[in-house]
Amino acid sequence: MTVVHVQDKRFETYIGSVEINKRVAALAAQLNTDYVGLNPLLLGILNGSFIFAADLFRNITVPAEISFIKLASYKGTTSTGNVITAIGLEENIAGRHVIIVEDIIDTGRTLHSFLPQVMLQQPASLKIACFLSKPDAREYQVDADYIGFEIPNNFVVGYGLDYDGQGRNLPDLYTLCTD
Repeated sequence: MTVVHVQDKRFETYIGSVEINKRVAALAAQLNTDYVGLNPLLLGILNGSFIFAADLFRNITVPAEISFIKLASYKGTTSTGNVITAIGLEENIAGRHVIIVEDIIDTGRTLHSFLPQVMLQQPASLKIACFLSKPDAREYQVDADYIGFEIPNNFVVGYGLDYDGQGRNLPDLYTLCTD
């Protein structure tokens, strides 16, 4: 087990990059099957999803497009409770098959706040793909259609997830050390 330091905290390996890459490829294979002939638009939520979205998109073989929006609700290791839209949706998604790509669904607050805005634009279909799901942290009923990993309610960094802006570049997923 590897321990890394991110700012003032210690984190230990939770899921290695080989396992992550296999799971992302499996999710992409499912999307390739589900979206034949539909030209889906993957809508990545920045900043956290950019690595997952890029790896997922590279593994998609059906015609598809990708775009990004920026929503934020975290400061440090906890949610602020407020969802801020920093960069909004610029694409016309009416009649499109949209897949929202999220790094992690924990409280569900971010997507709970954003999904009504998306539905107002009348996409042909709307699905959610998330790298991580924390059902024990859920405060709002938000269910992903494609889940990389379901994890307990622990704080994690790496593979795009950060602690105050640091640790996103780690290829593995790490969990906060409890000792």
